[in-house]
Amino acid sequence: MTTPICDFVSRYAGEGTLRLHMPGHKGKSVLGFEDRDITEIKGADSLYEAEGIIAESEKNASEVFGCKTYYSTEGSSQCIRAMLYLVCLYAESLGRKPLIFAARNVHKTFLSAAALIGFDVKWLYRKNCNYLSSSPSEYMLDKALSSAEEKPVAVYVTSPDYLGEMADIRALSEACKKHGVLLIVDNAHGAYLKFMGESMHPIDLGADICCDSAHKTLSVLTGGAYLHISSYLPPLFEDNAKRALSLFGSTSPSYLILQSLDKANEYLASSYKVELADFVGRVRSIKEKLINHGYSLYGDEFLKITLCTKRYGYSGQEFADILRGNGIEPEFADPDFVCLMLTPSLDEKDLQKLCEVLLGIEMKPEITLGSPKIAAHEKVTDIRSAMLSLCETVPVEECVGRVLAEPSVGCPPAVPIVMCGERISENDKDAFLYYGIKQCSVIKE
Repeated sequence: MTTPICDFVSRYAGEGTLRLHMPGHKGKSVLGFEDRDITEIKGADSLYEAEGIIAESEKNASEVFGCKTYYSTEGSSQCIRAMLYLVCLYAESLGRKPLIFAARNVHKTFLSAAALIGFDVKWLYRKNCNYLSSSPSEYMLDKALSSAEEKPVAVYVTSPDYLGEMADIRALSEACKKHGVLLIVDNAHGAYLKFMGESMHPIDLGADICCDSAHKTLSVLTGGAYLHISSYLPPLFEDNAKRALSLFGSTSPSYLILQSLDKANEYLASSYKVELADFVGRVRSIKEKLINHGYSLYGDEFLKITLCTKRYGYSGQEFADILRGNGIEPEFADPDFVCLMLTPSLDEKDLQKLCEVLLGIEMKPEITLGSPKIAAHEKVTDIRSAMLSLCETVPVEECVGRVLAEPSVGCPPAVPIVMCGERISENDKDAFLYYGIKQCSVIKE
């Protein structure tokens, strides 16, 4: 497996060339990596017009993942927008309305894509679910598609979700194919699934198009991501993939991130699969120890440990503070959960420390206060109109009856509780306060 981007940059860094081009640091070291931070000079190729070293590296990535794969240096956010744009192009080619059915636990980037591109959304509601975990079952999806007055061009799901719940992608794919619609998967948290003993990557399970955040679970710098397109999709998707990415990406992509994506191909094609299998076994063992000790876990993702902390006697935030006091920083915490993301980059000493700290925390009486349930919402206007409207920021206590203009959530988890264009209810107000949201951006009256 070659590493053409890394090889080019290494040669250039060693030549001592006078850099009368961007970036402004000219390769002079302050932070220690400036000599490897370049721009689109001669021979360095161009991400959105790739025909040289970047094209060769993306070809390597395509071989690794077994489908057409493209790089993003701006995370899965760029890929999500590109995927949705491609699907809308496909709808136009068929003379169909760009309607998408989506589970409610979308990343807020999905909403910005709807505002920028202008597609319509019908939300799929799952009863008695957490707002972070709401992917439909095959039965629920089949029923929704069968009863739809207008069929969508695609169904959009997030799997694995932020808490580690994995949708049955194979079953959802079969339901989509039955009804002649595409399946889009936000697989930001699951790039590693390709390298399980038997691949569990969405593309291999029947998804038509998906994205992975390489930086979330692989040894890639923050911002590195993949756009994957199934081989059996019409040429329209491959022909317009770079165009779609360039619409939503900077003209100055990071060559540091590109090098990390390039180098990852070598690792993924060699020892990673064996290392992953061993590590997944170790994580499984840790989960068993925690359960035997009295912990309750959420989700079934292999590299994520999500603790249901209330059952252990703590709010998620209290528990996260205990971890921080012991030198452990979690990925995410809210009133109900603490999410820990693990990868084979952690060694045995790291895992031992995690176990010792978790098993050393005293179990207390269960906190029985539940989290707010997600109910159906009243749509007042479409996402695009809401997000592009004049708006004002008001305290949550004053937002009941108003129409949400912008997502009122930060990252993590960047999953909206109420969607733009929906009327905020009393239940929504309680949910905002429960999750620590104090202000909302609403359409100005």
